[in-house]
This record gives sequence, C-alpha cells and structure tokens, in this order.
Amino acid sequence: MLEVMSDRPPFPPPPPSATPYPGPDAPGHTQQLPVTPPPSRPGARRRSGALLVAAALVAGGAGGFGGAAAFNAIDDDGGGSSGSRGTPTASQVVDTPDTPAPDGSTEKVAAKVLPSVVKITVAGAQGAGGGSGIIIDSDGLILTNAHVADLARGGGQITVTFHDGSKAEAEVKGSDPLTDVALIQAEDVSGLTPATIGKSENLDVGEQVVAIGSPYGLDATVTSGIVSALDRPVDVGRDEAGNTTAYPAIQTDAAINPGNSGGPLVDMAGRVVGINASIRTVPGGDEGNIGLGFAIPIDEVLPIVEQLKNGETPTHARLGITVTDAAQSGGAEVTDGAMVREITDGSAADKAGLREGDIITRIDDRPVTSSDGLVATVRSYRPGDKVKITYERDGDTRTTTLTLGSDEETSRS
Repeated sequence: MLEVMSDRPPFPPPPPSATPYPGPDAPGHTQQLPVTPPPSRPGARRRSGALLVAAALVAGGAGGFGGAAAFNAIDDDGGGSSGSRGTPTASQVVDTPDTPAPDGSTEKVAAKVLPSVVKITVAGAQGAGGGSGIIIDSDGLILTNAHVADLARGGGQITVTFHDGSKAEAEVKGSDPLTDVALIQAEDVSGLTPATIGKSENLDVGEQVVAIGSPYGLDATVTSGIVSALDRPVDVGRDEAGNTTAYPAIQTDAAINPGNSGGPLVDMAGRVVGINASIRTVPGGDEGNIGLGFAIPIDEVLPIVEQLKNGETPTHARLGITVTDAAQSGGAEVTDGAMVREITDGSAADKAGLREGDIITRIDDRPVTSSDGLVATVRSYRPGDKVKITYERDGDTRTTTLTLGSDEETSRS
C-alpha cells in the first residue's frame, strides 16, 4: 500500500480501514515522537545523532535493532577474548586527509542542501507527528507536505528545527490537500539559506538523485539513489469533499521513510526537483523503505506555492468529468484507460464533445491507463492550458483539443 510518512515510533500497523491511503498522519493513526534532547551547540549535532542510534540499539525495540545490537557486541569483543585483536600501533594508523568533495558527488550535494532542510515536529488535537521541510526564503517560509502541516489543525503547535540545532515555532500559512502541498512560516527568524529550485521536467530515468529529511526523527539524514520512473500516477487519498489527491510522481529508490515527508529530492547540482511525499509498503509488513519512494515534481508545486504565498485559494486544472477505470467497466474486453461516467454541463469536456462511455487513453503524449492516471495527469496542468485528448468511442480512436477549466468555482474533478 501507499503510505504518507512521518515520525512514528513504535510504528503500529495501519488500521484495517487503511485503504487505499489514509497514511500514518491521518486522524486516528497518530504518532509518538522519540523524546531526545536537542544538541546544545551546532558542533554537537553529529554526536547527538550517534547517541540517538546507539540508544536505540541498546534498547532493542522494534524491527531488527535488538539483533543488530547483539551481533555487534559479539563481533567487537572477538568472542569474549579481550585484547585478542591487539591495539593498533602508531605506524599502523594511516592519515586520511579530508579532501574537497568533487562536483556532482553526494557529499557536495549534501553540503549545499542540508542548511536548507528542516525537521518539523507537530503536536495537535489529532496527535503528534512530524516530517521535513524546505526553506524557500531567508525569513523562514518553509515548503512541506499538507499531510504534515495539517496535523496542526485545531490549535496544534508546529516546531521547526534548523540545521544548526536552533528551533522556532511556526504557523501554517496555507495548505492544499489536492496536491499535498503546504507552506509554514517560522517565527522570528532571518538570514536562513533558501534552497535552490530546479526543474523536474529535465529529469531522466536513471539520473542520480539525493533525498534529505528526518526519517523516524533522525534529522539531517541523506540518502541517494536514482530516478526509477517518471509520471508515475500516485493516488494518496481524498480530501474532505471527496476529491482525489493524486500527482504524476517521480519514483526513486533513494531510501525514503516515515519522517521524510516534505523534504527535498534534489539533483546532483543540489537543485530541488521534488518533494518526498509517499512510499510503497508491503501489506501487513513494516512501513519502512523497500526502494519505492515517490516525490511530487517541483514543477507541479510552484504555481500552488505562489497562490499560497499570496493568500489565495489554490486552483487546479479541470476536465469536468467523473471517471472509472476502463478495465473495471464491465465490458467483455479489458482496456486500459479512464472511462467517462458523467460530464458536467458547460465543462471543458462537454464543450470538446466528449460523451459518457468514452475511454480516454492519452493526454498530449502521456498515456492514461486508469482513472487515477487521468486525475494525476490533469493535475500536472494549469487552468487555461490547451491539451490534446485521445479517446476511444465505439471501437474507434479519436482526438480532440480542449482548454482545461478551473475548479475555482467547483470542487469536482
């Protein structure tokens, strides 16, 4: 199943009703954050992280921590014979100078991006949780996921931890559940390092990427991998009005876990190309990384960010139809695509001549294989964009060009 991600030890399994995607941040599925003291100074951060992991190993706990601790203890003492390995002499110690990281390396990317990434902790009426965020201006405006920020609804408190260990309270400036995007404003801060924003449209499958965030509360965690796929339709739930939250995701095998939500996926120049937002998990298994993580493309996010910054209600492109998977339509032949079930009078689809029963198979050059795929693809456009629709009717393949409408006056897909 797909899961949203937030800090959640001791990681209870999702409730039986968790289909298709309520995620661990949903009401009734709250988190317990580990209580660890912040470092007293920036230089103590590396030691603080090491102590946190060491404590978990000693304590055992969920997953394989206990087994790992036992193995390491046996291995380190050589089977109980103290001193059997001896102490290295001075002549055996090799000087390993700290050479500058080359351009395009993970080390170089981490050094550039880490100061622009924050840990977010939320305590509210819906429980405690958290995630990560991306600094987008020097005065504390931070981009994150709506499913992270929305935990503060009803009077919750948001605390932001910066890379130097300092903290600030924050408030939600705006949230858009349909794209799972939110802005929060950290209070009384200045001189921060904004992230560099890239273009997700320039990504290629196989390209190296780096993910940064706070998985399970372990802030400033860096993982690397590749772009595994592009335009992967990801349906992560519904808003209060029943509208689908879906996006054409960047799929990556960079390790992403609960708590990475809202953190950046960056290219090897350190430019933000996506917002880490969801993961695929094994049904009935742990909620951790299995190499299937999904990020919202930054190109799809920026128009929403601008609207939220300006205090506007976000708008989304709209065809004006309801659809179902063509393969589930009950016909004798299984067909990929999205079958039109209803059409709103006067909508973009209505004006273009689409009818109930038509099966949409492509928008521009992007294939549509399901209803979720159609919604995710339409979300990647803006109101007023012109698109070419390919569809099937009575066994014939047809095309039409239309101008996408807006959901400004209606919430229907």
